Amino acid sequence: MRPPTIRDVAERAGISKSLVSLVLRGSDQVRPEKREAVLRAAQELGYRPNAAARSLSEQRTRTVGVLLNDLRNPWFVDLLDGLNSLLHAGGLQMLLADARLNRRIGQDPADPLLDLRVDGLVVVGTLPDRAALGVVAERMPVVLAGAREPVPPGVDQVAGDDEQGARLVTEHLIGLGHRRIAHLAGYGAVGELRRRSFEATMRAHGLADRAVVEAGDMTEEGGYRATVRLLSRPDRPTAVFAVNDITCVGALSAAEELGLRVPHDVSVVGYDNTSISRLRHLWLTTVDNAGHEVGRRAARFLLDRFERPGGEGRIHLAAPTLEIRGTTGRLS
Repeated sequence: MRPPTIRDVAERAGISKSLVSLVLRGSDQVRPEKREAVLRAAQELGYRPNAAARSLSEQRTRTVGVLLNDLRNPWFVDLLDGLNSLLHAGGLQMLLADARLNRRIGQDPADPLLDLRVDGLVVVGTLPDRAALGVVAERMPVVLAGAREPVPPGVDQVAGDDEQGARLVTEHLIGLGHRRIAHLAGYGAVGELRRRSFEATMRAHGLADRAVVEAGDMTEEGGYRATVRLLSRPDRPTAVFAVNDITCVGALSAAEELGLRVPHDVSVVGYDNTSISRLRHLWLTTVDNAGHEVGRRAARFLLDRFERPGGEGRIHLAAPTLEIRGTTGRLS
């Protein structure tokens, strides 16, 4: 059997095709009883609008490309949830692409999404190529979410306030009496901002000579190796601030392997308040980096661009909060 068409819906509802089209487009120029008749007829017939045909007529696909830099990062799950909730409410669908995979196979990360004629682009995580993104921004609205790299003109940016978040962690640990504090650092603009804020806060409290920074790769294995090095020192730190929750899990494993109790012998803090941090057997003290809010604000910026294209790029930094749980304690 052939699928039902808009003509079939019109005949079943007893009205014109043009009126059915208005109802399906969500027009408010249709009387309630006519709208109800159309929706009822469409449901009875199992009618589904032809998205391809609608895209041709409206010159829009009602899709938003989301270029995700790291599928392994659980913080992005909260961001995507916030992003999708507002896009869906606006009648838009997300199409997801893996930027790392595309780069490995020699493809421009955004190309698959551009080929699908998305209406706008949200880049989640570290900026892949500033120049290439500038070219895309000349064709469609672009928002950078969850990253702090400089952006091309006209690109909106939404992220957490990494400097404030790192300051909250460092002052929390100092307030618990810790003086020898180490930071497992990350990479990119976000990693740099968190490291610099940690060092500045230690310096402000007269503890610059007690601050230790250990470079890492923002993975669990990297956090484990770096923490083993730190906690094997004769002047080992009494507290470790990890650049993210995944790194912090590695730090916990290292402390346990070395026979140190958390938080009695060493305090550890993560960052991002991911679902990992809330697992009961971990229960990490961490920074809530407002991932859901970052996602919703990114969607709001994009929707605003659809309504009012052009203009200067905007930036919004979501305020972080410290979630104190079971991995930090007062220095004994």
